[in-house]
Amino acid sequence: MRFQTLPEWLQWQEKLHFTEVDPGLERVGQVWRQLGGSSKLPFTVITVAGTNGKGSSVAMLDSILCAAGYRTGTYTSPHLLRYNERIRVEGHSCDDTMICESFNRIDHARGQTSLTYFEFSTLAAVDIFCRQNIDIAILEVGMGGRLDAVNLFDTDIALITPISLDHTMWLGSNREQIGTEKAGIIRQYKPVVYSETKPPETVLSYAKALQTPIFLADSDFRISYDSDNNGWNWASQSIQIQNLPLPALAGSYQVQNAAAVLQVITLLNAQNYTISEQDIKTGLTTVKLAGRFQRIQGDVEQIFDVTHNQQGAENLVKLLAETPCIGRTIAVLAMLKDKDVSALVSILEKSIDLWYIAGLQGCRGMTGHDLAIQVTKIVGEDKVLDHKMVVDAYQQAMQEAQKGDRVLIFGSFHTVESVLRLNNEQTEERT
Repeated sequence: MRFQTLPEWLQWQEKLHFTEVDPGLERVGQVWRQLGGSSKLPFTVITVAGTNGKGSSVAMLDSILCAAGYRTGTYTSPHLLRYNERIRVEGHSCDDTMICESFNRIDHARGQTSLTYFEFSTLAAVDIFCRQNIDIAILEVGMGGRLDAVNLFDTDIALITPISLDHTMWLGSNREQIGTEKAGIIRQYKPVVYSETKPPETVLSYAKALQTPIFLADSDFRISYDSDNNGWNWASQSIQIQNLPLPALAGSYQVQNAAAVLQVITLLNAQNYTISEQDIKTGLTTVKLAGRFQRIQGDVEQIFDVTHNQQGAENLVKLLAETPCIGRTIAVLAMLKDKDVSALVSILEKSIDLWYIAGLQGCRGMTGHDLAIQVTKIVGEDKVLDHKMVVDAYQQAMQEAQKGDRVLIFGSFHTVESVLRLNNEQTEERT
């Protein structure tokens, strides 16, 4: 084995390929074939693409299917605290040994073929799932869809969550162009579920060309709320499910994600799976997902959210309004270079009283100085404080905050990770 520990493997993978992002299926497909695999996997595959709501949709699907007794495998990215979070079987992260053994098999199979960090993880996930004898795999696309490594594998049901502008350098500058990339996960005759009312025309056209049935929100499946707004109902052309609990994930928009998830569940039941209404209710009430409006109560409440684009910011504004505080909302913000800072900050400007800006390390990270310049143009110099590191910005924000205030840490998975990791270290030191 080339390396004995997971950190060693990951450090090597980060530098193996000449660039961090290299869309295309040729190299990763070649290695998968050398491993003895094919595009058709020996279990049901649900592929999830979209701009926002992918992680929430995967988590709800997994929670419901586990409640129904099925052996699931989920592949998501990026991770928050541990790489192992990316590859899970029956809701549990795979251990270092299992992942390292898979890396070793991939390393032997690839020969001289170079792979990116993401391609390595995608192959490892599917390799592990094949050996774990799972029933259903839920695979989250990393970026786009058509040229993403996850799209190497044929899906049985495609789920496309809301599409908005993100990764425009790679995917296109408008929803129609981005829709083309997301639609690439669709397979001929295999159903696709779209969680918004009006998908890009490119998605509809692609589905039509492949003669695949497409299920649209508010057309093929619908939701309604109970009068007390403590529950909701779901209906399709032939099925009605009433008195559903709200998802355990924060935000009224999670019902939109859940509605599309239920359409996927309905399609699975049509494929000889057995998932009951009680399984659905149990899954919705027990689902967990770190970093999505994750709240830590205290004299100063802390909120962690990985929001980093315009649509995510719109959802975040609603959440902040739905959960008001008596004091100020103080932001700790750090972002990647390729994100639309102006769009995000403009939406959140009136919801945040003070901005602590920080930089992110790595070639994709934006410096605190550059980010502060952009934020200042929108909110004014008197509301912005510039720091080099996320931890420094967070600690200063917590010192500034008074009882009744709340501190919102957001802008990237890396931003949330830095603070959660610090909090965990401090907790361990006290115990």
